[in-house]
Amino acid sequence: MLYSTQMRIFVGVMMEKTRGLVLHSIRYGESSMIVHIFTQSRGTVSFVVRVPRSRKSALRAVLLRPLTLLEFDYDHRSGRQLQQLSDVRLALPYQSIPYEPMKSAMALYLSEFLYYALRNEGENPPLFDYLCHALEWFDQADEGYTNFHMALLIHITRFLGIWPSTDGYHEGGLFDIQEGRFVASVPRSNIFLSAQESAMMDIYLRMDYRNMKRFHLNRHLRQRVLDLITAYYQTHVPGFPEVKSLVILREVLS
Repeated sequence: MLYSTQMRIFVGVMMEKTRGLVLHSIRYGESSMIVHIFTQSRGTVSFVVRVPRSRKSALRAVLLRPLTLLEFDYDHRSGRQLQQLSDVRLALPYQSIPYEPMKSAMALYLSEFLYYALRNEGENPPLFDYLCHALEWFDQADEGYTNFHMALLIHITRFLGIWPSTDGYHEGGLFDIQEGRFVASVPRSNIFLSAQESAMMDIYLRMDYRNMKRFHLNRHLRQRVLDLITAYYQTHVPGFPEVKSLVILREVLS
């Protein structure tokens, strides 16, 4: 179920009610946190939130949980690096993601990956809606979700404007990572996949969370596909670093 953004305008302040996915949280001072949230209304926004000092605080737990979907109010002020967040509510209480080891490891990895991929992303409602639907499906899935993280990261390149073209592939062709397309010979950039891995990319670029059950990958192949996805993002998203939580994910999936 989708909610439209509501605004209440006061003198010098624009109050908004919106939804957002928690991507990253860090402690800030004695009783506050900085939370980076991909919002429905304005893309990725950084907030400062006052929270109780107790580690048992329900609010602290929610803000630290990867990819939590929140509904909240805030007064947007242009030019301010840290916005003020208030009246925080869970928009979708997850039933399995925080409690199943494999799902929680995948959510942790996706949260870090999306934090890097979306940190400069502006308003993008289609992407926000897609992520919400995908995560709701993931939370409800009982089986067949082992490839979910890869399927999601492949598909959202469509919304980010960096979707690799699947046209033009032929046997023996090469995938030009920098141009995001298949070519007949070694590209000038010299950043490309071998013919064998290019054939593999031609297949797995078609993966989405709705059809991923059809893709049967062993541990080694899954790791390699994920490495290629990461390399593609690092080429097309400036400053995209190493994703540290990948180590945890690989341990859980091994």
